[in-house]
Amino acid sequence: MASKIHDLVHEVSHGSEKALSELTDAAVNGHRESPTQHIHGDAETPETDSWIKKYLPHHVDLQELESGHHLGNYVIDRETGEKSWETMSVYVRLGMHLLFYGSKQAEFLHWKRTEKYLETESRKMGEAYDRPESVDHILPFIKSFSLEDTLAQLVEPDPSKYPNFNAFFSRAIREDARPIAEPENAKVVSSVADCRLSVFPTVDLATQYWIKGSGFTIERLLGSAEKAKLFEGGSVAIHRLAPQDYHRWHAPVDGTVRSVEEIPGAYYTVNPQAINQNGTLDVFCENRRSVMMVEQAGTGRPVAIVAIGAMLVGSVIYVDGLEQPGAQMRRGQCVGKFQYGGSTVVTLHPRDDVALDQDLVRNSIEQNCETLVKVGWRIGAYQ
Repeated sequence: MASKIHDLVHEVSHGSEKALSELTDAAVNGHRESPTQHIHGDAETPETDSWIKKYLPHHVDLQELESGHHLGNYVIDRETGEKSWETMSVYVRLGMHLLFYGSKQAEFLHWKRTEKYLETESRKMGEAYDRPESVDHILPFIKSFSLEDTLAQLVEPDPSKYPNFNAFFSRAIREDARPIAEPENAKVVSSVADCRLSVFPTVDLATQYWIKGSGFTIERLLGSAEKAKLFEGGSVAIHRLAPQDYHRWHAPVDGTVRSVEEIPGAYYTVNPQAINQNGTLDVFCENRRSVMMVEQAGTGRPVAIVAIGAMLVGSVIYVDGLEQPGAQMRRGQCVGKFQYGGSTVVTLHPRDDVALDQDLVRNSIEQNCETLVKVGWRIGAYQ
């Protein structure tokens, strides 16, 4: 039985690697084609099914392989309270195949070959979207994700002015387009991104309801036992940025940057379907990430801001020198940007420092669902 599982993992992984390589090759070489025909294609279509199947062994049942695992996620709009279905992109679906499912296959996740493969594909897309010819993907990307109405919010609203796709992907937004909530209230904590947000009053609740991968600890996330002690019993907010989102992150509080540490790692998908899998690898603690430690201005207490790269993310870049120790940040100020791909920013506060807004807590725990929020919106306040 064990050998059959091992063989299946091999077959699925090799087939998925071939499919992902063809997908990224099409994006790199097919700039005149709409990206919805390849890299931004919908994961939940018969065409995608048939395309993936041609790379998997004939005896592998795709539906059985993915049984019990969704090809998207429900999200709740904070403004309207409506719950809607958000389909994942086809490359994320392939990323799930490379993670595979279930504790029996967990050892597969540690294979250096897979990590190296995902790193190669991520770097390939990052380099391709830095090239001038990648501008051909900007307008199709805008159309496929219905971003036309957001252009007026940008510092540079004219898509033709961007030198490459990555420049548009990490586009800057006007500050007045994302005003912070309660600007006179120094106790307020803001969302760091336009994102799908999950919040938990304690890390224990986060691991009970959301982060199911084996091996997650704050020490592993931060890469430091000393830093982890500061956040024992503390609260956590998980800001997930989908590819179509404004891909910069902002300061959740006023404060002083004390340190930034880059932690090398893998490029696994951070889609909730990967985060929520029992017994699989914890991708937050495996992926490449940047850990910023901030001293909050009003209390002198620490805040951790962890920018986590993910599958096909080219770079994690700080702006305006904010990676320098001693730099001053104000709530709502842009801190950094991600280049192509999905990504996540996790923020941590010490025990009893911050009371998270109850609507967000209910959505995260009772609904087991992310909430759509914008940069600068209130997500809690210092007690």
